[in-house]
Amino acid sequence: MLDTLRYWGGAPIRLRMRRQVAQFLKCTQNARGTQLDVLRRLIALNADSDFGRAHGFSQIRTVDEFRERLPIADYDYFRPYIDRLKLGETSALLGPENRLLMFALTSGTTSGSKFIPITSQFMEDYRLGWRIWGICAYDDQRSLYTRRIVQLASDYDQFRTDGGISCGNISGLASQMLNPLIRTMYTVPQPVMKIADPEAKYYTTLRASIPDAKVGMITTANPSTLIHLAKMADSYKEDLIRDIADGSLSSRFEIPDEIRQKLRVCHRPNPRRARRLEQIVSRTGHLYPKDIWPALDLLSVWTGGSVGAYLTALPQYYGTRPVRDHGLSASEGRMTIPLANNTSSGLLDVNSHFFEFIPEEEKSSDDPTVLQAHELCEGCNYYILLTTSSGLCRYDIHDVVRCTGFMGTTPLLEFLNKGAHISSITGEKISENQVVTAVKETVAPLRLDLGHFTVAPAWGEPPRYRFLVEESNLPSADMGSRVVAETDRCLKNLNPEYNEKRHTGRLGPMALQLLPQGTWDRFCRKRQSQLGGSVEQYKHPCLVPHLEFYRDFMEEFVHDVRKSADVVPRPYSSSTSRVEAK
Repeated sequence: MLDTLRYWGGAPIRLRMRRQVAQFLKCTQNARGTQLDVLRRLIALNADSDFGRAHGFSQIRTVDEFRERLPIADYDYFRPYIDRLKLGETSALLGPENRLLMFALTSGTTSGSKFIPITSQFMEDYRLGWRIWGICAYDDQRSLYTRRIVQLASDYDQFRTDGGISCGNISGLASQMLNPLIRTMYTVPQPVMKIADPEAKYYTTLRASIPDAKVGMITTANPSTLIHLAKMADSYKEDLIRDIADGSLSSRFEIPDEIRQKLRVCHRPNPRRARRLEQIVSRTGHLYPKDIWPALDLLSVWTGGSVGAYLTALPQYYGTRPVRDHGLSASEGRMTIPLANNTSSGLLDVNSHFFEFIPEEEKSSDDPTVLQAHELCEGCNYYILLTTSSGLCRYDIHDVVRCTGFMGTTPLLEFLNKGAHISSITGEKISENQVVTAVKETVAPLRLDLGHFTVAPAWGEPPRYRFLVEESNLPSADMGSRVVAETDRCLKNLNPEYNEKRHTGRLGPMALQLLPQGTWDRFCRKRQSQLGGSVEQYKHPCLVPHLEFYRDFMEEFVHDVRKSADVVPRPYSSSTSRVEAK
């Protein structure tokens, strides 16, 4: 009944969203004109700021004038202004009509967290992009309209700056701003975002979502999160079944009392659902999402770049459901909107930000060619620059994208890798995208789930690359050696320079480095504590270019893991089930 009421009550919302899609698609027919209008809007928005006055925003009318007055810049160029924003001096970077809502913390690969300002106009553009994505995805899978959503989002108010501005994750703010009717489609209560411990948060997400069999979509940033969530459901199946039967929430996880209190009203005893779950376990031997949610129709995650390596493992846990890429997005802004399933290519969001592009091969040039969106060439790679409503202008996000085609005059783009993820010991210039492609080609016919892996250079006679993977994710060391040898072979086919260096002996063959179970978990937690961002948006480095990484990693993480035993979840046993005991 609630699903039917939600569907018919949402009709006006859907109509408005479809009109927004039509307007967006109309704009893609004239990317040049649309982008010029966006640039002028953004310049006017923040012209009456200290940054705008210092760069003569009031005198900018054309793209050429914009480029003459503003350099291509990274975060450090804006840091003095952002530091003032953090103290509450919003006029440093923003116009008076552009209200500062929060700072999004990056989870990048360099130094510490970056504080990215999120403004009222930025959120309006960000949410419009999601509405366009959402209505297109739902119209392609219309059964979703009467089903529910499992979403993993993180708190936007993790702490405050000295000026009292919230700092955290933009997904949490977007969730907070949902239409109340749309909010009823989500299974995970708002207080779950406040749980800091990742394992506790994942467990509570499962505890809240498994009772509802009518889940149609699961959405989070990274497919590795989906895999971890599925493994947790199976590992803690006894606890989950007991909690669902009793209406409780396991005490083994670190969940603050005030959050437990808020969640108590959501957790009601459901012995019928618990018995059904026990039947699934008895029949399959597991408790995986594909059986928990038979109505599941769509997985919504990133699929481009290094995260694509995890996609081959999803069917084991989720079945052969279609996957819809979120689009290329970051704390700094949404860049693309995919309009089809099972592709990482998305249409450039020409209505939100002003975009510029540098050909990949010219990135190190003192005077690189800078192109607008309509000037790209299909099949070519580019670094992307952002000018956003949050005050960042010509911001180099260091993302490498490939133009895969056009809709009208607007390019379709797929994310390849961060520009920093290029490794070259002897001139081979391996990209992270090449490593991920080689591994995907290797493991696909073997039906292996490697979990996290990293390829890193290591010095020696001769130097070589080492393939780091946890031993528990391989059926045997021999299989690991086979995977690494085949990855090495594929990499030679993908990269002629790597092939030549291997052929001449300047690079040795790739070597397997087995890691104890729990190594990557410790590594991930430390990176999150240092770099900020949410655990759901954590991007595991599949290629690390620094020679010192392998040595430091082995000393800090591997030796440390071997000194301490990780807690292993209790195995499920139907004989101890509370449901049967009743």
